[in-house]
Amino acid sequence: MEDEKKMVTITVVHNGPYIVDGEFKLIDKDGTEKILTGKNALCRCGHSHHKPFCDGTHLAIHFDDTADK
Repeated sequence: MEDEKKMVTITVVHNGPYIVDGEFKLIDKDGTEKILTGKNALCRCGHSHHKPFCDGTHLAIHFDDTADK
């Protein structure tokens, strides 16, 4: 029997980041590939100083995701 891989789950946090849970490949703007596991918060507001990861800046700028609807 073949091992089943855990499905990656992406959760949208209201007025916050995307939480990616599971193993996934991230390819950055330079083409560098990284395999990440566990829970990782990815920026959704566009203002993080640690892109593509969330650094909490959405709190300081009062990011409002109602424009996404």
